[in-house]
Formats: sequence, C-alpha cells, structure tokens
Amino acid sequence: MRILLTNDDGVRATGLAALERTLEGLGHLDVVAPDRERSASGHSLTITQPLRVARIDDRHWAVSGTPTDAVLLAIEKILPERPDWIISGINHGPNMGEDVTYSGTVAAAMEGAILGIPAIAVSLAGRGELQFDAVRVPLRALLERLLQYKLQRLQLLNVNVPNLPAGQIRGTRVSRLGSRVYRDAVVARQDPQGRDYYWIGGTGPDWLPDEKSDAHAVEQGYIAVTPLSTDLTHYQALVDLEAHFERWP
Repeated sequence: MRILLTNDDGVRATGLAALERTLEGLGHLDVVAPDRERSASGHSLTITQPLRVARIDDRHWAVSGTPTDAVLLAIEKILPERPDWIISGINHGPNMGEDVTYSGTVAAAMEGAILGIPAIAVSLAGRGELQFDAVRVPLRALLERLLQYKLQRLQLLNVNVPNLPAGQIRGTRVSRLGSRVYRDAVVARQDPQGRDYYWIGGTGPDWLPDEKSDAHAVEQGYIAVTPLSTDLTHYQALVDLEAHFERWP
C-alpha cells in the first residue's frame, strides 16, 4: 500500500513528522507538502506564478505552493505511482464545523477525493502545547481501521483527535460537522505611524449545542470522525427550488 502524506503547516512541521512516525510500517510512505506554513489556505490553486519542487530526500518533497498544489503535483508529476490513500495532517489545531471550508489540511484531502484517491484529514484539536506523540497509539489504531474502509467517489474523512494523553481518550465517535460562532473575529489595531491594520482570528469559537457534532465529541474526550463530500449540493433545496420554479408565472 502506498500512502501520500501532506499538510498545510509545512513540510518540516512537527505534526507531519508525528504522522509519519505514526504510520511507519503500514505501507510505502511519500511526503509531498508545502515548503512553508499555508494554514487557512482553503482549497486554493496557484495559477498566477510558477511552482517549484525541492527534493529533500528519497521520500520527502517541498512544494512552493498550497496544500492543493502539493497533492496535484504529487499525483501528476512527482510520484512514480498513484497512492492508494492520501492522509493530510496532523494539523496543529482543530478543523471542525464550518472551519473545514478554510482548512488547507482538509483541502489537501479534498483534492485527493477529486482525483479519485481516498483521503483522510487529521487534526489535533487543541491550543497551546500539542501532544502529538501522546496520541500516536490510538491514532494509529484508528487509521489502521479507516484504511480498511471503502470510501465512495468524492468522499473523504475528517478526523479530530482530542489533545489528551492516550489513556484519557475515551474512544471514537462518528460525528457530523458542528456549528460555531467566533468572538471578536476581526481585531483592529494601529501601527506606529497611526495607520489601521487588522488581524483575523478571534478568541472563540463558541460551539452551538449539538451532541452529535464533532466539537461535542472532542470536548467529551472522543476522536471525532466526520465523513465529508466534495458535492456541495443541498439536495432538499434542489427539490424545493424546482417546485418553486414550477409555480413561476
């Protein structure tokens, strides 16, 4: 089994190295990732400037672009064979709820799904000191199981692991995306010359109550596994909208 590893925190990120150690022995591992941090880059492609690839060693490559660029180049140009799976992460922080739409970690897995390769995004859902090595045992057990699961076309899996010692992780829950509200999402400041500038980030999020959500599962000490799809069609609205236009004068 060939597994492509990537991320959005950069090819030298601690989380990516931890993912590589976690998966050692499960198959042939190749690592193709951005050459620097590309957090919150979403599913963006670089089309206004050339991309460059630096080969670090026999199984590590750095790409001067986004996570999506890295996956596309890996599949189309870098790797001698298409991988059987793509695993993106381990992200330095959570990717839950609506935040998956901003996430470069999830976007890399999404690109895999679009290219017809089953993919998993993995995030360590914590702030401050992240315990990557502490979660290796339960994460490996989970990934071994997920690699046996047959994903359908355009599907991917989003995994959020609580930032806890392995003994405190209570298990796994299959969850839906939660919904959150950030407080003070944009902070206004002034530079020494008195000019305004802004930081986007906020101090939240506040998660809306939902016992079936990824956020609730992680809060309760469970690893949250959320199936996603690149098909963004709202099928009930499709039916409703068709009915609406049937009544068009």
